[in-house]
Amino acid sequence: MSGADVVVIGAGLAGLVAATEAAAAGRTVVVVDQEPGASLGGQAYWSLGGLFLVDSPEQRRVGITDSLDLARQDWAATAAFDRVEDHWPRRWSEAFLDFAAGDLRAWLRQAGIALFPLPMWAERGGLAGGPGNSVPRFHVVWGSGPGVVTPFVRTVTAHARAGRIRVLFRHRVTGLTGAGGAVTGVSGEVLAPDDAVRGAPSSRRVVGDFRIDADAVVIASGGIGANHDLVRQFWPGGPAAAPARMLSGVPDSTDGLMLGVAASSGASLINRDRMWHYPEGITNHSPVWSHHGIRILSGPSPLWLDSAGRRLPPPLWPGFDTGGSLRHLTDGAAADRATDPATDRAADHSWFVTDLATITKEFGLSGSEQNPDFTGRSVRALLRRVVGSGPARPVQAFLDDGSDFVTADGPDALVARMNELTGADLLDAAVVGDHLRQHDAQVRSGLGKDGQLAAVLAARRYVGDRRMRTADPHELLSGAGGPLVGVRLHVLTRKTLGGLETDLDGRVLRPGGAVLPGLYAAGEATGFGGGGMHGWKALEGTFLAGCLFSGRVAGRSAAALI
Repeated sequence: MSGADVVVIGAGLAGLVAATEAAAAGRTVVVVDQEPGASLGGQAYWSLGGLFLVDSPEQRRVGITDSLDLARQDWAATAAFDRVEDHWPRRWSEAFLDFAAGDLRAWLRQAGIALFPLPMWAERGGLAGGPGNSVPRFHVVWGSGPGVVTPFVRTVTAHARAGRIRVLFRHRVTGLTGAGGAVTGVSGEVLAPDDAVRGAPSSRRVVGDFRIDADAVVIASGGIGANHDLVRQFWPGGPAAAPARMLSGVPDSTDGLMLGVAASSGASLINRDRMWHYPEGITNHSPVWSHHGIRILSGPSPLWLDSAGRRLPPPLWPGFDTGGSLRHLTDGAAADRATDPATDRAADHSWFVTDLATITKEFGLSGSEQNPDFTGRSVRALLRRVVGSGPARPVQAFLDDGSDFVTADGPDALVARMNELTGADLLDAAVVGDHLRQHDAQVRSGLGKDGQLAAVLAARRYVGDRRMRTADPHELLSGAGGPLVGVRLHVLTRKTLGGLETDLDGRVLRPGGAVLPGLYAAGEATGFGGGGMHGWKALEGTFLAGCLFSGRVAGRSAAALI
């Protein structure tokens, strides 16, 4: 097969950005991807489309006071860099924050990407000087994930018509070719044609092989989220500490196999035990990929109980500290957690307990397909969601057909159904009832000492939360908010925070820090930059934005090599 100036491995967002940047510099580019053309755009297409920006006009218009210095403080407290290997991740985080506070918004507008005018408040933290965002920074793209991906698909298409880019689907890279210690191309297998729809598993039947020579290769193949064997292998504390049952928030193609290929060619992989998984996953009633789960994007009001019915400690409330909540629910000693009879291991599920009125105002779902108002750019549909009398249609579908939702008119009946769902009497109705009665007593007081209730009231001071994300505090047992609802939550695998170690030009490094000539990397394969620019935890909106930034850097640097 004929060569190219640059080969990009992976047709997700980071790969598309790298390809367009290299082509814009006049280079010829071949993009290879193991999936069918229906999955062009990768994981980003399925996303809600949130981007992390700092001190944006959207923030200032609604009275949010943000600054680069404040964002740096939040990032440092959240990342908690603590390793020698964090040299380049730390440098990448600094460069990314400069980008998020500087060129990002203008670059998005130039690409035709529009932002919803109300920034959302993800990862609220809860402690001054601790992890989390001090202010709302999560800017949702009007058009959600497809709204981010489509402009780059159009640009790739235009370059393809001009002969500068070729996209080869069903081409799986299994090796990097080289000469004189440098990477000079890729080799691999041609997979059988497959008409699998976007995100669905596709055949791995091999029908041929290929080789492409290039002056530069960019790895943008994603992370390991769908490969639960790898997730367990690198789980902090080892495989035995990983949950027995996990859902996948990414398609099967997010298999991490390219990371092993790169390592076998001399690339440095660091921080592999740093991952970003969500404890608020629910089983998809209409799955597309294996173990398909959806994350609940909850406002701050639902009571969060562990598998034994105990409230999570402050400030582990919905939407405040994803990493802290996951660690609390999965890292405790088995003796302190209920035992799941299905696995004979410590139970790794948890519960949201609330009422229908709170779900109506506060429950959102991750994914472009779960947000047809944003994805379809429909103001009318968005207004129906905000002022409607019941849950949004996608949420109602889970209430009707989801396997993790139960409803009842009182705590005894609710707990009976929750226990029936798990197949064991893990919850005590008296304990759960006490949580509800204590909550209601705090609401009736008008002030109260409950930290979660105080956090809810504080959130309602922000117009975005008050209008769209946070219910007015009310008594759950009064019946005024409709029936009680229990939602079983599972660990949902998602992002890889470690990966290929890269310098600020996106060049892949060898163990020890020397450059591996000819090899670049971007996106989740690099932990979104450097081998893990997020450190131990993320601030949200930084994954898509990290793909954009690292893809731009790698594409421009690869083009400059030639």
